[in-house]
Amino acid sequence: MTYESLKKPSEFSKVYKRGKSFVDKYLVMYILPNKLGYTRVGLSVSKKVGNSVRRNRVKRLIRESFRLNYLSDNSYDIIFIARVRSNNADYFKIEKSMKFLLNKMIRKRD
Repeated sequence: MTYESLKKPSEFSKVYKRGKSFVDKYLVMYILPNKLGYTRVGLSVSKKVGNSVRRNRVKRLIRESFRLNYLSDNSYDIIFIARVRSNNADYFKIEKSMKFLLNKMIRKRD
């Protein structure tokens, strides 16, 4: 499974406007199918989560959890938004939250 990053603000806005959202205690996920043949992932962690060290830690946890848990043959644009509660979450809480959101997305799709 390969994935790249969403980088441009226009790519983010397209997913926010047209994508579906799923919410959990620690994360919010916006997802939109794309026709690129690979998945693109964007992360959004606001300053409310904490200082730069905390924000980067949360981003690393989300990235690693996604890398280990995302199994799909389809291609999507996905944005994960860290909620304020995620600043104190450990890897296992973030992973559980992400699994919940990805399963929710799969159930809605079917």
